[in-house]
Amino acid sequence: MPPSVSRTVEVRHTSVVPETTRLPLSRWRLLPRRLVQFALLELACCAFAIAIFVGLAVSALIWSHTDPPIARYDALLIYVVVVQIAFVALKQETWRELGVICTFHLIGLALEVFKVRTGSWAYPDAGAVRIGGVPVFSGFMYASVGSYICQAFRRLDLHVGGFRWWPVSLLAVAAYLNFFTHHVIVDLRWVIAAGFLIALWGSAVHFTVGGDRYWMPTTVAFILIGGFLWLAENLATALSAWRYPDQADGWHLVHAGKFGSWALLISLSFVLVAAVKAKEGTLYGRGLPRVTRRRLRIAET
Repeated sequence: MPPSVSRTVEVRHTSVVPETTRLPLSRWRLLPRRLVQFALLELACCAFAIAIFVGLAVSALIWSHTDPPIARYDALLIYVVVVQIAFVALKQETWRELGVICTFHLIGLALEVFKVRTGSWAYPDAGAVRIGGVPVFSGFMYASVGSYICQAFRRLDLHVGGFRWWPVSLLAVAAYLNFFTHHVIVDLRWVIAAGFLIALWGSAVHFTVGGDRYWMPTTVAFILIGGFLWLAENLATALSAWRYPDQADGWHLVHAGKFGSWALLISLSFVLVAAVKAKEGTLYGRGLPRVTRRRLRIAET
């Protein structure tokens, strides 16, 4: 008899059955479960934002039927501060993440002050704690975006590949400044958006759902988040968090152009959180391929 020969071969997944006969079928069977798991993880990541919407809904109901001794916006400020303290106390956010979230709070508040002064939108309800006519609680709505990204990095084991720091950071700053400068010079949002498409070409976010590793282009992630923020903005204005001039006579959908604005603004929040994750050493990762590779030894005799 011929001597035993041992050779090493590389196969996909954990079976020697050909990939075409097993992998697609198992993936499709898992898809509904993975989508549900992904949705639940996303809801968990949105915990801070959900808490804010609960506060907006409850306060809108109370202040529309009664006359409490405290102004609505001031009550909301106390509420969101308590929520933020609870998040840190329950270790849902680290102190370093809190620093980034507070930074985005201040960045958002500065934008709010400018936009309210230019008449882009207004805060119709009463509130004593204001800066430049803007209730301070509004900054927490921006902070909730930063909180979502921090939670996503942790809960989805998110890593970023092909992230070009300098181009993306400069474009994020340009996108933020354009919210101010487009009132006096030409609006450059489409130029900046094109710049992002170039700078993020080949970049992807890798994340885990149900033990499997997936990925999507970073630009797609920005667009999806921008879309959900647009939906959130519609809900917030319906609850009288703020009001656009064309909503003075009654609520209606926010202009679709705000979708693109949010997709651009999310880049700044992402860069701030990514800076923290880079310092922690958790930003970069090859991201496991969509198919797990294992090396098996198969003995032939």
